[in-house]
Amino acid sequence: MLVVTTENVPGYRVSDVKGQVFGVVVRSRGLGGNIMAGLRSLAGGEITEYTQLLEEARRHAVDRMVKNATLMQANAIVMMRFDSAEIGQTMSEIVAYGTAVVLEKANG
Repeated sequence: MLVVTTENVPGYRVSDVKGQVFGVVVRSRGLGGNIMAGLRSLAGGEITEYTQLLEEARRHAVDRMVKNATLMQANAIVMMRFDSAEIGQTMSEIVAYGTAVVLEKANG
């Protein structure tokens, strides 16, 4: 499945718009990870425990979005975006969303 952040794909045209599609993931770092991240934050710099958590959550959100687009019989997602929010002080919500479409090769 082609997933792009652009509205158009060079060499292709949108033959059908299936509609909005999204994938949602809510993650919480375990107690040990929170303690390690808290200690790292005292020294400054990147907090790798949270970086890993968010990278994994984004991958899962995209996977869920692609699965939903496949169920809608789309072969591409255009205008893909991420959004995130905190739920309480321990959880992060990651949403991947876009427009599920059917792309066809452009003539010529």
